[in-house]
Amino acid sequence: MTLRRILPAVLACCAVLTACTSHSADGTSGGAPPTSAAATGTPSTTASGPAGGDTAGPSEPTGTGTGTAASPAAPAPKRCRTSDLKASLGPDHPGAGQENFALVLTNRSPRTCSLYGFPGVAFVDGAGDAVTPDPERATDQPQQRVTLAPGADAWSALSYTDPAITGVTTVTPQALLVTPPDETTSLSVPWTGGKVSNTGKASVPRVSPLRPGSGA
Repeated sequence: MTLRRILPAVLACCAVLTACTSHSADGTSGGAPPTSAAATGTPSTTASGPAGGDTAGPSEPTGTGTGTAASPAAPAPKRCRTSDLKASLGPDHPGAGQENFALVLTNRSPRTCSLYGFPGVAFVDGAGDAVTPDPERATDQPQQRVTLAPGADAWSALSYTDPAITGVTTVTPQALLVTPPDETTSLSVPWTGGKVSNTGKASVPRVSPLRPGSGA
């Protein structure tokens, strides 16, 4: 075989070998091997979107359901002001040496309002001056918020031991000054309960927290 015939065959074989070595066994082109996300520390693509793109999580359901958003709690009615109220004194319900009256506050306004706590109470003369020490508060009794619709009542129990039993000196007040909780303006109520201790030593009147109703 002459050299002219052998040379083209050799060149053809070299071309085939070069083409075979230009591809790796896994079908990728030659050069540096591919890098994985785990190897480089780069976060892999997740269901929430490709890295560097929209990374928002799963969207809220768009279909309508049977549930509704929780409504915020209704605000409590505003406090009753003195101008919203009128005061009155219920009849005496004596028992076991005790005098027991219901001190009533009525909502005379056109709006709903609320009361919480103790009324202020003072026994006064015709000039409006106090004639006895301030009544004590029944702090052993629970307080509650009383919501008053227009025309509704709240009451406080006003009680004391009959002064004739304890033998203390007394005075007959002309009126009661009643101050609603958290107010500074008072309501005047004629006092019809007779003699009251003026010493602060015994037969001291005591008032309870306000509660719903008229105490009748």
